[in-house]
Amino acid sequence: MLGCGYVGLTTGACLAHFGHDVVCADVDPGRISLLQGGELPFVEPDLAGLVSDSQAAGRLRFVLGAAEAVADREFAVVCVPTPRGPGDAPDLTFVRRCVAEVAPALSKAAIMIVKSTVPVGTTAEVERWLGRSDVAVVSNPEFLREGSAVHDCLHPDRIVVGCDDRAAAHRVAQLYDGCAAPVVITDPRTAEVLKYTANAFLATRLSFINAISTVCDVLGADMDGVVAGLGYDRRIGPEFLQPGPGWGGSCLPKDTRALLRMAGDAGLRFELLEQVIETNDRQIDSVIGKIRVAAGGTLRGAVVAVLGLAFKANTDDLRDSPAIIIIERIVGEGAIVRAYDPTAREAAGTYELATTPYEAAESADVVAVLTEWEEFRDLDLDKLAAVMRGNAVVDARNMLDKAAFVAAGYDYTGLGR
Repeated sequence: MLGCGYVGLTTGACLAHFGHDVVCADVDPGRISLLQGGELPFVEPDLAGLVSDSQAAGRLRFVLGAAEAVADREFAVVCVPTPRGPGDAPDLTFVRRCVAEVAPALSKAAIMIVKSTVPVGTTAEVERWLGRSDVAVVSNPEFLREGSAVHDCLHPDRIVVGCDDRAAAHRVAQLYDGCAAPVVITDPRTAEVLKYTANAFLATRLSFINAISTVCDVLGADMDGVVAGLGYDRRIGPEFLQPGPGWGGSCLPKDTRALLRMAGDAGLRFELLEQVIETNDRQIDSVIGKIRVAAGGTLRGAVVAVLGLAFKANTDDLRDSPAIIIIERIVGEGAIVRAYDPTAREAAGTYELATTPYEAAESADVVAVLTEWEEFRDLDLDKLAAVMRGNAVVDARNMLDKAAFVAAGYDYTGLGR
């Protein structure tokens, strides 16, 4: 496994759990030192136990540098970052460096697996960069969700393998014999498009339900009832129907814009996806507007307690988090922000970090729930009211008991509730 981020570490630990002999490599000495010492560099439920068990069984180890890791390995799995580059095109610098480093060290007949999210045509590019006719290159995109990555890896909805060499494709598919999932074997370009399509579709679904929450606001309908009714429709299903402050994280913002760029480079304007992204931007505007109204019409001098910083619960990932974007915007309008998140380690310069929700709410005019951490469902309403200056609560995740808050005297605002 070349790269010990969310994808590389989680996939490596799960493959070791399936019984494979796995070596995970990274260029960050600090990260490797943490992993060798039994610590994780990020928060992900159930991963620590999986890593520890596989290490104890001798099936998982960590090394610094990619070349050492691939020696005598049957498979080399590229899991390095592909951040957003100029013009929203994915930056393949890390992929290219990784391939160049391991090319001379790969065993004959080894298979290089590209698991990083890469633009269409990258698998063929990797073959050229590799310059090894004896090494097959296979696209094997990941579909892991932060916060449930271990479950997704052990119980995938599907395994996608893209390669023109069917023998190599089947060898890669056999790596996942430990899990019961349908296998889609196709060509590399199709596998690459499929990955972007999945994320673009999820973003579309989220933007749609967020837009419907605004419709419910203006028409006086109950969003909770709409979500419940939609979820029972077998054509739609209940997943990804909960409104929120906008989608974020390390994948959806980057991948939707990358797909737009790829379509544009091919001469196609993908107007639907453009609207999906614009709708997400408007959702952030809408939540900020609700916080502003809750503060009395202006944020200048208002104290806002923000509950939740991560882009979603069960992770410590702040990348493109709507919560961080909202904080920066309301601070720009003059608000004073004190925030709490159970996985937060340090604060940015725009807000103060609290150690409990109640500490965050001290003298606050508004409490804004921006991440769906389960602990926020169990807030002590009397204790919260005792420390607040105001009584306004903006529930941007529709996770609080509205009736209980209203009965306790709070000025409650949700999304379409």
